[in-house]
Amino acid sequence: MRIAIVGASGNAGTALLRNLQGQLSGKPGSLQLRGISRRLPDTSQAPYAGVEWHTLDVGLERDRPLLEAALDGVDSVVHLAWQLQPNRDLDQLYRTNVTGTRNVLEAARKAGVKQIVCASSVGAYSKAPKDRRTDESWPAKGIAGSHYSRHKAAQEELLDNFAATEPGIAVARLRPALIFWREPGSEIGRYFLGPVIPRFLPRRPWLPILPAPDNLIFQAVHGEDVADAYWRVIDQRASGAFNIAAEPVLTPQELARIVRARRILPIPMGLLHKIVGLTWRLRLQPTDSGWIDMAAGAPVMDTGRARRVLGWEPKISSVQAVLDVLDGMGAGKGVHPSPALKPRNAARPGA
Repeated sequence: MRIAIVGASGNAGTALLRNLQGQLSGKPGSLQLRGISRRLPDTSQAPYAGVEWHTLDVGLERDRPLLEAALDGVDSVVHLAWQLQPNRDLDQLYRTNVTGTRNVLEAARKAGVKQIVCASSVGAYSKAPKDRRTDESWPAKGIAGSHYSRHKAAQEELLDNFAATEPGIAVARLRPALIFWREPGSEIGRYFLGPVIPRFLPRRPWLPILPAPDNLIFQAVHGEDVADAYWRVIDQRASGAFNIAAEPVLTPQELARIVRARRILPIPMGLLHKIVGLTWRLRLQPTDSGWIDMAAGAPVMDTGRARRVLGWEPKISSVQAVLDVLDGMGAGKGVHPSPALKPRNAARPGA
């Protein structure tokens, strides 16, 4: 089986490559892997070794011939490429995230692939109540205040249209919760907290008081479990949407236990929205207030379909996933061979 991974050197791509390399153990030649990324990782080191690499930008018109050549002869395409920053340049993000998805789908169609597996997100869903579980039938129309959510919803529409016009191609999408694991700790810290704040985070935070809105309720999943779900979709040539999240659901009470807070200070979600928006406008941190809109409105997902159809079961709890990424951020963890996942204190090229 020939598998191409678009965005193979990033967070989910690195986890998936590790999983696929494990599938190859004892079965050399059973999988042929192609990695597609904007920046070439160190291909002499695992998990990037033994992969045929293509460097290109999926959002650029001039790179479309390169993309089509990279997908030629491939059985399954896993599209993971997604840009989170700079979120002050929404045109650039749209080009990579939405136009890039359109280009991948068109290149896959021309290449005659048999399956497309796309990384969607819980963020694609429309606003939903937090007091019940939501399955894959809930509308994936996004949340207006979040550019990430709007772009994921636009991606979902592209997938719907492609699946309707190309019935011979299996089209699957995973809608994972927040993906946490130790190795991308530095990357996650840079994207959401900036270059300075993570340097002061202890590997196991302790807060006497946790300020948190009552309805700050969300889900998380470990990167290794997401990679397992992708492999199961590929191996079974599954199609359709799959919610992917671990237990337990993360509430202010669970977060308080994680950071060892003795009490929770309830604050209105609107106040948190204003604080995040102000600090973003002042360039004190890189996360815009749209992420608060999405946190307030995103559903609590029902993962029953992934369990029934794929036989998927998370091996790592959501609590452990959060602890892992906090440890990774505090320690400045990363993956040296990947430019996207470089550790916080990694030497610059040529240094």
